[in-house]
Amino acid sequence: MTSLELAKKAADILDEKKAGDLRIVQIGELTTIGDYFVIATGTSTTQTKALADELDKRLSAQGVQLKRMEGYQSAGWILMDYYDVIVHIFLEETRRFYSLERLWSDAPVVDRT
Repeated sequence: MTSLELAKKAADILDEKKAGDLRIVQIGELTTIGDYFVIATGTSTTQTKALADELDKRLSAQGVQLKRMEGYQSAGWILMDYYDVIVHIFLEETRRFYSLERLWSDAPVVDRT
């Protein structure tokens, strides 16, 4: 699976679990930390954890291993590192505060279709 396919798959899984404001941002031309960010919003810490759990469960079942996860306990911003694809699951106010889309405004947003 390519990194773009993985990013789209992650976004689809999060969408099925009712994540809000999903974006795939292509960062590969701007940094060496990865190829794509998948950014999503949950409505509560319970939902952000459920989104992270479902994503990890479904991708693991397909043989995609999580390198590391951070922020799960507080669940305001959960970062899931899948090597070339980094998933950010935010609470709405945390997402607005950190504004990754603004920080990475030079990076193109990828169409999910």
